[in-house]
Amino acid sequence: MFQLFLIVGSVGIIISGVFIGAWTNGDRQRANFYSETTEHRSFRTKIALISGLIGIIAFVISGVIYYIK
Repeated sequence: MFQLFLIVGSVGIIISGVFIGAWTNGDRQRANFYSETTEHRSFRTKIALISGLIGIIAFVISGVIYYIK
């Protein structure tokens, strides 16, 4: 069960980073900002926040499982 929540947390953080553009350089970030609409940007931000929160919650649950065990 610990490994399941650890994997879910890792995948959630990775998806959040991809959608928010955390692993792009400045030129790519600037190009993405100016080439997308406001609706698309808000959709990406919403998905990134939801998956990031799921990842953080899963990490907290895996930490609790680890220390209780």
